[in-house]
Amino acid sequence: MRSKDYLTEIRRAEGLARAVLRKIEVQGDRATFYLATDLNYKTEDEDYARSVTERYTPAGLKGDIKIVKSVPDAEGVRACVLELLKSKYPAVAAFISPSDVAVELETGGGRFFIGVGEVEREFSADGVLDGLGEELGRRLCGVWHGEFRFMHKEREELVPEEAPPPEFVAGPRFFSVCDYAEIDGGKPKRAIYIADLTKEMQGVSVCGSISYIEERKTKTEKPYFSLTVSDGTGQLRLSYFTKKATLEKVRGLKTGDSVCITGDNELYNGSLSFRAKFIDYGAPPEGFVPEERPSKPVPLRYKRVFPVPTGDLVQSGLFETAEALPEEVLSKEFVVFDLETTGLNNTPSTGSMDRIIEVGAVKIKNGQIAERFSSFVACPVKLSSEIVKLTGISDDMLVGAPDIADVVADFFKFSAGCVLVGHNVQFDYKFMRYYGEQEGYLFDQKQYDTVSFSQEMLRLSNYKLNTVADHFGFGFNHHRAYEDAFVTAKIFLALARMKHGLPR
Repeated sequence: MRSKDYLTEIRRAEGLARAVLRKIEVQGDRATFYLATDLNYKTEDEDYARSVTERYTPAGLKGDIKIVKSVPDAEGVRACVLELLKSKYPAVAAFISPSDVAVELETGGGRFFIGVGEVEREFSADGVLDGLGEELGRRLCGVWHGEFRFMHKEREELVPEEAPPPEFVAGPRFFSVCDYAEIDGGKPKRAIYIADLTKEMQGVSVCGSISYIEERKTKTEKPYFSLTVSDGTGQLRLSYFTKKATLEKVRGLKTGDSVCITGDNELYNGSLSFRAKFIDYGAPPEGFVPEERPSKPVPLRYKRVFPVPTGDLVQSGLFETAEALPEEVLSKEFVVFDLETTGLNNTPSTGSMDRIIEVGAVKIKNGQIAERFSSFVACPVKLSSEIVKLTGISDDMLVGAPDIADVVADFFKFSAGCVLVGHNVQFDYKFMRYYGEQEGYLFDQKQYDTVSFSQEMLRLSNYKLNTVADHFGFGFNHHRAYEDAFVTAKIFLALARMKHGLPR
């Protein structure tokens, strides 16, 4: 089958006049042709395309089609140009930075411009533009034309290749428990970093400051405590069921107290959960600084997902009557992120890991939402009907998306040097950490959880993202990664203003 002849026939349909063939997928006796179009197509266009496809399908297979409405945006075209330069014209790509490429969209395609200096002039007649335009036409809907724009460029030193990743230190990290004082008598000697509490473990201790504590009762009126503990590497939310002999002592605990909690990190309803057995006073060593773990260095360049400037159109006036953000927010950079996944399993020990299908994030600089990072992620497995219904993401939408390896590398660069923030951050963090480690990237930043932060600052019926967003009057499209990340960032800033600072 010649794809050129196939597309020539397909494009005779009005709604498929600029269609492209994204891929052909064969499963059993069925061959599915994935077509993308930027035009509105009708049922008769779809029927026509199916009949053409059946004629071009090899004997022994049943041909079918899936049509995706795909309208390229300027940033997506720009990313595609940069990727093609790197893969097909590396000699040119070595002198081109992302800021050298610009795109202008037009009806039925558009134009791309590549800024080159004196060194790159020799490449201008080597068919680079024609090759790029032709390849864009295969991947994207429409016709694409390119131009070189000659400009003065300062000569830069050659950037060295990335160093190979160092070997990882085996096992989790621990620190000694200091200032121990008995409540339950657990007598822990050392505590695991909360960030490293990612596997089933028995008789393990965590040690840190209480940022939230509330006494509750079971259905049988037995008292228990819901609390959140932070050690500077992460936050752990847990429940502690009291003993008669120590109930009044535990009731005396308050936010800011440093405690050591011993228990089992075990599976519960398919997810890891910390079951507390003993609680005592204890603290990390004085001046405790988390030990860094070796990681592959931050990539020199973005590969597939390029951050773009963004902002909240109302953020400048949203809190005009409130106090300014505290200095500890203004002096740091935060990456607020959210993931959409194929399921809830974020721990390899519980079975096959679910997959990330969308990453959404924003970067907060100087207390302002400043940059956006957003991408679908290629998924080799079919999405369940539950995930499609929950997220609105379908298999068609993931066609042509970058692989998880590229997305993780780009997100590692985007979040380098930043504090991570999320709503129930540990859930998404475990996914990102697992897939990052597969590529040699170790996400090991300090994290803030807006669930715990909301519990500390608000009194609500529950602390689900939409409930907290409604409290502040923030509207958003729930269960899409970028929308969830954006509203979480607004919540985080609102809570920081209320507290005049950050959680302990």
